[in-house]
Amino acid sequence: MTASYEPLGYRYLRTPDAALHLGLSARTLEKHRCFGTGPKYFKLGGRIVYEITDLDAWAGMGRRDSTTHPPTRMLHPARRVVRR
Repeated sequence: MTASYEPLGYRYLRTPDAALHLGLSARTLEKHRCFGTGPKYFKLGGRIVYEITDLDAWAGMGRRDSTTHPPTRMLHPARRVVRR
């Protein structure tokens, strides 16, 4: 009995492709990674990769119902966050 595997498509994206998926520049995504404000990522050897579900979850944090409701979670800009 042999098992046949069909590719399910890409599961991980490198920084340029992840940025394209989110509609950001690769540099902005790199800044988010450095400041800890971006999506979760993996470091595989010397490569940084993002799981598509993590990218979508991070982008979903910016979803709002209207401008009058306060956000439940804040999606920070790509800069150092000053915590008080």
